[in-house]
Amino acid sequence: MDLKSTVRTIPDYPKPGIMFRDITTLLADARAFRRVVDEMVQPLAGDKIDKVVGIEARGFILGGAVAHQLSIGFVPMRKKGKLPHRTVGQRYALEYGEDEIELHEDAIEAGERVLLVDDLIATGGTAIAGVKLIEKIGGDIALCSFVIDLPDLGGAEKLRGLGHSVASLMSFKGA
Repeated sequence: MDLKSTVRTIPDYPKPGIMFRDITTLLADARAFRRVVDEMVQPLAGDKIDKVVGIEARGFILGGAVAHQLSIGFVPMRKKGKLPHRTVGQRYALEYGEDEIELHEDAIEAGERVLLVDDLIATGGTAIAGVKLIEKIGGDIALCSFVIDLPDLGGAEKLRGLGHSVASLMSFKGA
């Protein structure tokens, strides 16, 4: 199965010049979804991982399935103001302005090894903020895992430059 063929590309969304890589078609294909989860778990064979952190929103779907497969806990990383308990946040730059992501302050214990999961790595802003946030509350990043890498935008290389391991299942050239 060619996993790339299960990803729908939507030109000029959300703005002109962007080629949006839509994984909802991949998720709707049971065989493709199962294969993605299996392939995201495979690099961790033999490693001790304590938690999976999924970045809102598609990272929830993928991260939950990966955590289930690994028989470990899942932690949602959400936009500011969406978690009901005491939180710790990390701000990051957007193309126009800033945003903030949060974790519950007790979601990860000091020294726990964490797998960070999202559907796509582009410029790396959200993922880098996620790594910083996990480290801020004491977690140790085992791997940053994505279904899609957009290498021309440099996010995966930025994460590697910070000393983190990065895995992706496919890449698309351009934005």
